[in-house]
Amino acid sequence: MVRPFSPELQLVIGDKRKSSWSLRPWLALRATGYPFRERKILLDRSTTRDELEAASPTGKVPVLLDGELAIWESLAICETLAEWFPGARLWPEDPGVRARARGAATEMHGGFADLRRELPMDLTLRTQVTPSAASQADIDRICALWRDCRARFGAAGDMLFGTWSIVDCMYAPVATRFRSYGIRLDPVCAAYVDAVLATPDMRTWTEEALLEPRDPG
Repeated sequence: MVRPFSPELQLVIGDKRKSSWSLRPWLALRATGYPFRERKILLDRSTTRDELEAASPTGKVPVLLDGELAIWESLAICETLAEWFPGARLWPEDPGVRARARGAATEMHGGFADLRRELPMDLTLRTQVTPSAASQADIDRICALWRDCRARFGAAGDMLFGTWSIVDCMYAPVATRFRSYGIRLDPVCAAYVDAVLATPDMRTWTEEALLEPRDPG
């Protein structure tokens, strides 16, 4: 392990019920096994903006704090954790496979805007929707990517590249969306969603999300 600069890391996150970008680095940090302090800022409250501006350089969550060092953007936090904790194997070891995994993770980070906008993460929600054509195109691309990763790289386990990696952290919120909105999936993708949502860390996050106060209004 490459030791971080301070003995305690702090991860500032939003509501666990709906902050998909907070979930991603939280899962990666849990996968390292390194102790950290979690600070939650409830979103859409009268005090939210002031709390965010005091905690994060961007006024947004998540942000990883290591003493005076602040690291923002979910994928940047995950990449930093992979450097600090190489023993956690947050990326595949093979350089070629690792490049492929980075491509899949980055596609999630920068893409699928229609899906994210139309089907926001809400871990308390169970419904059935018919996605728009734009959202369905995003769903189709995600499922094609998942099937390809599982077929080519997933032999070692249930995750996209076999064992848990940053790619799974990036797509975990999508797995929750597919369940929340009753999206029909092929057997390979349905099994992957089940595997992600059954992991101990994902179950912990979900259980804690269900205990959160709902939005005021």
